[in-house]
Amino acid sequence: MPPRPYRKHKKRPYQGKVRKESRLPLGDEYLVQRPFFDANAGSTPSARLKTTTKHPTVFRKRIAKVDSAASHGDVVKVLADSGETVGYGVWNPRAEATIRMLSWGDIPPDESWWSDKLGAAVDLRNNMLKLSSQTDAYRIINAEGDGFPGLMADLYDDVLSVQVFTLAMYQRSEAIAKILAKKLNVPHWIVRCGPMTIDQEGFIAEGFQSGRVPERVTIREGKTRFEIHPFEGHKTGFFCDQRENRHRLQQFCKDNDVLDLCCYSGGFAINAAVAGARNVTGVDLDEEAIEFAKRNAKLNKAKVKFVHADAFHYMRDMHQNEKRYGVVILDPPKLIRGRGEMHEGQNKYFDFNQLASSLVKPGGMLLTCSCSGLLSMSEFTMTVRAATADRNPRILSRTGAGPDHPVQMNCLETEYLKCLWLQLQS
Repeated sequence: MPPRPYRKHKKRPYQGKVRKESRLPLGDEYLVQRPFFDANAGSTPSARLKTTTKHPTVFRKRIAKVDSAASHGDVVKVLADSGETVGYGVWNPRAEATIRMLSWGDIPPDESWWSDKLGAAVDLRNNMLKLSSQTDAYRIINAEGDGFPGLMADLYDDVLSVQVFTLAMYQRSEAIAKILAKKLNVPHWIVRCGPMTIDQEGFIAEGFQSGRVPERVTIREGKTRFEIHPFEGHKTGFFCDQRENRHRLQQFCKDNDVLDLCCYSGGFAINAAVAGARNVTGVDLDEEAIEFAKRNAKLNKAKVKFVHADAFHYMRDMHQNEKRYGVVILDPPKLIRGRGEMHEGQNKYFDFNQLASSLVKPGGMLLTCSCSGLLSMSEFTMTVRAATADRNPRILSRTGAGPDHPVQMNCLETEYLKCLWLQLQS
């Protein structure tokens, strides 16, 4: 579906106390594509804060008042209580994270600001990290890590896959995709909306794309290759964040029996097989993911047994059958999506890791991962320690996503991926 063109619409006033709006989806007039900077909009509306920090997310309770001119997705000038300019952000009264900061100080984010910022993200990957020499699939925009809250973009060969989580980024996603595609010199792009936009941002929108985007793309990671479906799958279609961990796993797999739990499209399992593992099993509940994984194994001439099953139930069955592995990988989907799910989510991580550790041979390896940004590395480590205590675990390494997923020091939640490499000694 092509994006709707930008049209100026009547703005609804929000002045004085910032109230929470209806949870019905925003109307179509708010889902139009818009320019980065509207020269006909007049002066930029302002929002005054009760307290200021350097964190890029401003929650509703910290906002004292906002100009009546501000509408959903607009850029607003953010002021301290004293009247001093803090910076500029995007405004959405439907979201508890009501303002997402774009820039700090007096310089507004005009057209050139967006182009320069997007160019800096491309420059980091291509010129500093030189990722194209290793792979043709990597992250280009990592949300707050690159200064674009609510936006992720991955490159898959000649397809740019963009995922948006906030209304303001959705409204500007066509312009963003076109600039990035031009800077990357790729012909195709696709925009998809992330999950929970209705709950977190108050809108539901369809994705759209440039013309003739291929339904399947084959990418390379070192000596391995993977088939990606840009229009399907989780996130932007593939998990680039585990690239370096997939490669690192190979050193532990030769002549071992390997179990890859929540294997998705088979990344860890295939790397284990390529490295010379004796037997490799991949398990996932998503039937389509298992089919992707089988095709990827064939693409790499890797011998892997893929099982369509609930990973927790499969582990329980293997435990009862006294099946043990030299290497177990546990990489479940996000188990904590909001602060209200912290306790339940930590209990799930505990249960998963307790069962997974029971399947590791004495002296074997457990690679356990969490992609829940709200759970810190220290909290994850403590949870896993409690779950594996009877196996006398020791940490060989702590890792996360690759450098194409930069972490802003003023927003440590962007360090969402956490991986513990454990040897279970008993």
